Amino acid sequence: MSKPLVAIVGRPNVGKSTFFNRIAKKRTAIVEDTPGVTRDRLFEDAEWLNYKFTMIDTGGIEPVSEDIILKQMKQQAELAIEAADVVLFFVDAKDGVVSADYEVADMLRRSDKKVILVVNKVESSKDEEMVYDFYVLGIGDLFAISASQGLGLGDLLDAVVESFDPASELEDEDDIMRVALVGKPNVGKSSLANKILGHNRCIVSDIPGTTRDAIDTPFKRDGRDYIIIDTAGMRKKGKVGDANIERYSVIRSLAAVRRADVVIVLIDANLGITEQDVKIAGYVHEEGKPVIIAVNKWDAIEKDTFTIEEYNNSIKTSLSFMTYAPRLYISAKTGQRIDKLFMLIDEVYSNATRRISTGLLNDCVRDAIEVTPPPSDKGRRLKIFYATQVSTMPPTFVLFVNDPALMHFSYKRYLENYLRKTFDFSGTAIRILLRERSEKQ
Repeated sequence: MSKPLVAIVGRPNVGKSTFFNRIAKKRTAIVEDTPGVTRDRLFEDAEWLNYKFTMIDTGGIEPVSEDIILKQMKQQAELAIEAADVVLFFVDAKDGVVSADYEVADMLRRSDKKVILVVNKVESSKDEEMVYDFYVLGIGDLFAISASQGLGLGDLLDAVVESFDPASELEDEDDIMRVALVGKPNVGKSSLANKILGHNRCIVSDIPGTTRDAIDTPFKRDGRDYIIIDTAGMRKKGKVGDANIERYSVIRSLAAVRRADVVIVLIDANLGITEQDVKIAGYVHEEGKPVIIAVNKWDAIEKDTFTIEEYNNSIKTSLSFMTYAPRLYISAKTGQRIDKLFMLIDEVYSNATRRISTGLLNDCVRDAIEVTPPPSDKGRRLKIFYATQVSTMPPTFVLFVNDPALMHFSYKRYLENYLRKTFDFSGTAIRILLRERSEKQ
């Protein structure tokens, strides 16, 4: 299952981005003393006590502002709250409780989400005295921290990971397969959804950005239950104006990828693969989702003997990190190869959920080592003692080795390719983790 989402919200200039950068260990968000600097919602993965989660940094919330930018930043934060598993509500100890804090607190209470109140900028005894005033907001759990100085972060993160729903780490109990359609605006996502469903469930227009939200529609095909998720087109940041609601469609699209069982990345055959296609595919790859590359509008281009080979080579080169994804050339307009698309959906999902027995897996690893022995460095050779599969979606394997530092990335890639050759893992990423063990162990 996907990692839990933690949204960081609050009014402007309370230190949300400073906290985000410190926990993410990257300077991803711009930090200034000017309210409203963070306009775009930012995603970053983080880890605490072996729990992995994704943080969303949001723009500051001004509940009653008539400024169009601040109003849209509020809407952006509301979408982040809607998608989040845990919400961190940031307030400023130096400012004390202000009217905007009450407004944000009311909004969070209505969200019915797990909320943790974070009093930031607690850096002196005077600041500590101010902390207790924030209990008046009635939010419950309260933690005093200094994001800039790194104070109190451990206790806060302990509370965050304790708030995660254990059920979120388990496989879905239902048998309904969720299929997300993602891609740039106007690549034919809604047309494909309508063709699959057999009726016009989604609005179809040549105007990019017609679909604002991710639309879930259940249907049955060949006796199996599915949910098709038609998502808003993901544009380049430069293409999304401050006054444009499309900026906030992206969070729904990314959230749709996270909850999908299979993702179809649509590419416009008329345009070929673009930089934005690569970014979208990269996000799907990072999430480890089973994926199919579907080149749409195949009926609209002139073809010769070499056309499909040229497209294959272009995709293979541009998406070199995703060579495992099957490619299919379709037409949402005519229904060309839609039946084949569903065969691939079932196939890649089956591959992503496949479990390999420990005995068979270790036989495979031993065969790989015999064909190509592990590398050595300064007289020390990598030894692989044992392998086991620890999870699916994507298939994840742990190798117990004498020294992880001796594992060169090229040999890790060789092992991944050997696993793919031995077992059918087409359509899904593979993750290989290393754990150190002594030979005696």
